[in-house]
Amino acid sequence: MLDKLISIGGTALVSEFRPPETWDGLKGELCDLLLRKNGFYAFEAALLVRPFGESLTPISLDPWNKPDLWLDAYRLDLPELYFFAEDVFGGQFALSKDGVVSFDPETGKLERVSSSLEGWAEGLLDDYDYFTGYSLASAWQKEHGCLPMGSRLIPKQLFVLGGDFESSNLMCVKDVRGMRSRGFFATELKDVPDGGQVTFELVD
Repeated sequence: MLDKLISIGGTALVSEFRPPETWDGLKGELCDLLLRKNGFYAFEAALLVRPFGESLTPISLDPWNKPDLWLDAYRLDLPELYFFAEDVFGGQFALSKDGVVSFDPETGKLERVSSSLEGWAEGLLDDYDYFTGYSLASAWQKEHGCLPMGSRLIPKQLFVLGGDFESSNLMCVKDVRGMRSRGFFATELKDVPDGGQVTFELVD
């Protein structure tokens, strides 16, 4: 299924890929993917597989995984993760010791997707609307134009707070800004008792 996902993706975001010598296991599988197409968008930009190498927009893999870019906004007890792809809302896909996991930017919660990248691609292609937000991405872009590179769509009212899965509830923001803002929220939410209140704000 990786073959099919690669084939339907757009052009490579970075032309050259030099594999790090230390990559093995799941990172070895990611290496094989990037050797064939070094980062790409798919499903009308709803899915982004980040490239490795020199790329400012979208941000490439190593800078994206530096803790002080956005992950430090999530003051949560998280395992070691390597984020490599994301859906249109900035929901992350990451490599972990347990396989490929998804990371919810509104709550910081992890969910195991597959033991391999091949399994991740199979699940994604079987239900790409669920895993990428394709239909909402398509609806929003029909009204507002193409989603700029390096941007994602985040809900005006967060989904976890009952926000509607409608294009009218979405706004376009830079990827780092969207992640950091929701990181603040996810951190605050973990200490809020049932029925409590929390304020969500966009931060630079």
